Amino acid sequence: MSPTKTATSPRVDASAVETKVRPDIGRRQVYAVAGCYFVASFAALGLPPYLTEILPELGDGAARWAGLLYIVPTIFGAIGAPLWGRLADRFGRKRLLLRAQLGLAAAFLLAGWADSIGTFATALVIQGVLGGTFAASNGYLGAALEGHALSRALTLMQGSARAALVCAPIVVGSLTPWLSPHRQYALLAVLPLAAAAMLAALPEPPRSRPAPPQATTAEAEADGTPVVEATAEPSGRAPAASLRALYAIEFAFVFSTVISFPYLIALIKERIPGTGPMVSGILFALPHMCYLIAAIPVHSLFRGRPRLGIALGFGCIALGLAGHGIADSLTSFVAVRLVLGAGLTLGLVCMSVLAADCAKGRAPGGLFGSIEFFSKAGAVAAGVAAAAGNDWFGPTAPVLTGTAIALVTGLATALPRLPRTLRTRRSLRCPR
Repeated sequence: MSPTKTATSPRVDASAVETKVRPDIGRRQVYAVAGCYFVASFAALGLPPYLTEILPELGDGAARWAGLLYIVPTIFGAIGAPLWGRLADRFGRKRLLLRAQLGLAAAFLLAGWADSIGTFATALVIQGVLGGTFAASNGYLGAALEGHALSRALTLMQGSARAALVCAPIVVGSLTPWLSPHRQYALLAVLPLAAAAMLAALPEPPRSRPAPPQATTAEAEADGTPVVEATAEPSGRAPAASLRALYAIEFAFVFSTVISFPYLIALIKERIPGTGPMVSGILFALPHMCYLIAAIPVHSLFRGRPRLGIALGFGCIALGLAGHGIADSLTSFVAVRLVLGAGLTLGLVCMSVLAADCAKGRAPGGLFGSIEFFSKAGAVAAGVAAAAGNDWFGPTAPVLTGTAIALVTGLATALPRLPRTLRTRRSLRCPR
């Protein structure tokens, strides 16, 4: 009998479910998109930690507005991401990706030459509204790639984000003796301009995907075996429930990881008095370094079972954040940061796999714009929760809140696996 089964068969072999790569872009173009995102993210990720030094130059001596201004680009980025994604599907992904890079450049120039808090805040609003380079880049890749190739490209994009998050604050700090962080905004506007010039040479991916050959939807079981449902949508799209689950996981993941960022340095100084800024910075960067080292191997291991990887990732995040609550030495902080890094890597990689699955048959601009909305919403919620928890209970509260959210989400992700496995075994024992 042929190894390929019909649409009414309950299962097909994994080898029968093909992942296709469109001929429009190759590996060089994928690396070019990731590299452009990396250089364009320098100011966006490297300068906000220095708001407490920037605001006194603009008249806010106590930097009281630092907390609010820190999340302004995130809030407006969340609002604009779905709209820009839909416009990209309509008018072209390359065009909207160029728009995002040029929007960042304009915002950075205005921020660098701002002479008041009002003008600076306006620049940050423009950065949020006109930026969105991550969602735009993912939408571009989603229009040109499918399946395994797309999930690997999304993993690479997350690597670019982690690398920028590690390197940018160090570079900004190194330039500070010669140029204030405020004026560095104008200098670093050159980077998104350079990225736009490079992206202009890339091809425009197709605006629509061909219909899949069969009117079925392939869903990955928790153990990685694709299942073809006879009741699947004729468009070949991922079920709406899977898409909602992806949005919920994205929100919870960003919330549980970002909530530890704002007050980590304060927690380290409280537990290990005398810790220098360099050591604190290395501890902050450790989870992101884990991703840079382990992302590709993790992708190879879990690309067939992303839900298992996400459940394990949330478990590691919960364990790592809980460890922050009791860590009281440099060794223990290194250990819990590495555990958190393992969870960060598992979660980000496996969410990229899920996103690639959900992209099949969908307009990629709208999909990745919506994912970006929930990601930024999680970051904003985490910032608010961290500030409230720190004010009421001290710097330990944010990591304990993140622990609870990660634990609940990890259990919710893992538990559906058991009923599905039991249903499958029961149906095999008692055929109808």
